[in-house]
Amino acid sequence: MPKISENIAWTMRVPIFSNSTIMKQLGLAIGIPFGLLILFLFMAKAIYALAVIGVLFLFTYLFILVVWGGKYDVGYKLTNEGIHHFTLKGQAKKNLIANSATAVLGLLFAKPAVAGAGVLAQSRQSIVIKWNSVTKVKFKPKNKTVMIRAGFTENIALFCTPQNYSTVESFIQSRLKGKKCIINKDNGHQS
Repeated sequence: MPKISENIAWTMRVPIFSNSTIMKQLGLAIGIPFGLLILFLFMAKAIYALAVIGVLFLFTYLFILVVWGGKYDVGYKLTNEGIHHFTLKGQAKKNLIANSATAVLGLLFAKPAVAGAGVLAQSRQSIVIKWNSVTKVKFKPKNKTVMIRAGFTENIALFCTPQNYSTVESFIQSRLKGKKCIINKDNGHQS
């Protein structure tokens, strides 16, 4: 078992379109609602609407590749108090521009849901979760990822390096020892 330190900090550049954890979350958040919409449009024979959705998905994919390089730049700091998950400075600046534009355009076009999405996205650039708030942890050693849940809206993924994963896992287990929390370890296939 690795030696457990007082703090652990690291940064990661996570590929968005090839990371199974991110793709699974995108599949749930985007795939289900759009899948139902596409099914409905297909049954209604709304070919033009299906084409528009396809083009928008393509433009979104290209936008992410061009603006963010298809990567998610994130940093973590684990302390005795909790977990700090934050977007790195360069990406945070791009996110601020995109999120602010989304919020402003949502207000200008009287679309409160769009404006709210921009505000909500910006509010998630830096998240701190206290250890006593953690309700569920899922360790994914094959992916070098730890999923943390601390309530309905407090969910984060810790993307680790091959070098620090076991240290991070030990650190988290030591901080949650004796606390009422569900801890799962995925020893099977990658998900």
